[in-house]
Parts: sequence; C-alpha cells; structure tokens
Amino acid sequence: MTSTGLLAVYPDNPSVDLARTLDLANFAWKGVANPDTLARLQPTEGWMGAVVACDDDPEGGWAMCRGLRRMDRPVQRILVLITGAQIADLEMRDNLFDDFLLTPFHPRELEARLRHLFYNEVAAPSSVVIEHAGLRLNLETYQATFDGRPLDLTYMEYELLKYFAHNPGRVYSREVLLSEVWGYEYFGGARTVDVHVRRLRAKLGEEHAHLIETVRSVGYRFGASKWQG
Repeated sequence: MTSTGLLAVYPDNPSVDLARTLDLANFAWKGVANPDTLARLQPTEGWMGAVVACDDDPEGGWAMCRGLRRMDRPVQRILVLITGAQIADLEMRDNLFDDFLLTPFHPRELEARLRHLFYNEVAAPSSVVIEHAGLRLNLETYQATFDGRPLDLTYMEYELLKYFAHNPGRVYSREVLLSEVWGYEYFGGARTVDVHVRRLRAKLGEEHAHLIETVRSVGYRFGASKWQG
C-alpha cells in the first residue's frame, strides 16, 4: 500500500533503520530539522502525521511534538520513538503523542503500528453512534462526549475507548487489546495499553474513571461508573 499523505519525520536525517522501514513500507515522508520549518515544508493538504525520534535527542524531539500540535492545522497522529528509560517521562507529555515505540525497534512492528495509526479503520457498526453510561461516541466525526461534555482525545485514545464501548462488560488482556486496537502482534509493549488507559481515565474525570476497571492479573474491563445506580 502506498501512503496518500506526507509524514513529517524528525530528525531530518533519521536513522538508517527508520528511513529504510518507511521507504520499504511505501510511506511518503520528509525530514524536518526543527519546529520552525514545519509550516514552510507542510504540503498543501497538511501533514498526514509524524514520526518523532526522541531517543537520541529528547529535548529536540518533544519540542517538535509541541510544534506539530500547535500548528494552524494541528497534526493529530504522532508516533514517538523512545528508550525504555524514557517511559517515565510520558506522563508529563500526555497530549504530545498518540503512540510510542521503544528503540531499538523491530521494523515489522514499526510498520504495523504506522499502518494502523494512519490507515486501518475498525469496521463501523450499523450505527454511527455508540452510547454507554453517559458516554457518546460519534464514529463519523470522531467526536466523544460524556454527559454532553466534550472529551479531547487523541486518535489512539479514541480507538481504545471505542473498542471498550463496543464490548462493555468483557474483560480483555493487554495482549488482546494490543492486537485488536493497535493492530500488531504483542512484542512486549503492554505498557502502551497502560499509558493509554491512564490517560483515558484522567480525561473521563475522577467520578467516571472507574468505567475502565482494572481486573487484577488479567487486564481491563469497561464497566459502569461508580456514580450510577
């Protein structure tokens, strides 16, 4: 499959492994040196998304993510490459990325994550709206509200919440969620699920965070708010 948009890639001289993976997977991309060049290099239709390497240059990488989010046409789908030691830093940067991958990465895993992030669409049900316990998801507009309050979700947060809402009451392991929502085989990235669940709970608010229950030693279940009933 050939991509239909252009990816911004930081740094502008990416690693050989990253450049090769993008090229072999037929992703169109352009290296970007710093946030100041984003608008000048942006294609007419805007950036399709971005891959930002934060492993070697964390300060420059996160500055690039902030620049992507602050554009007149904010980039909504950002994948960051980090080291295992940088996982703890993600909590402070929740709104700057949509998915992350640990380096060194396996080329097939990177390709699979990008395919899902930019192309894979979960088959829509007969209804374009999902409603559960005050949650309302519009599958056509990608809008999410809770009791009428808009939820500011990233792409992958929305996809995970949509999967939960499609299957209320069922318990899913992290491995299943990785496969079904992220669309790739489990390579030891269970932390990805935990990070996104934590972010969703924070955005749902304290009174509704319990909609996503932790099932000890198993995974997660989308249930009922503790304030209901």
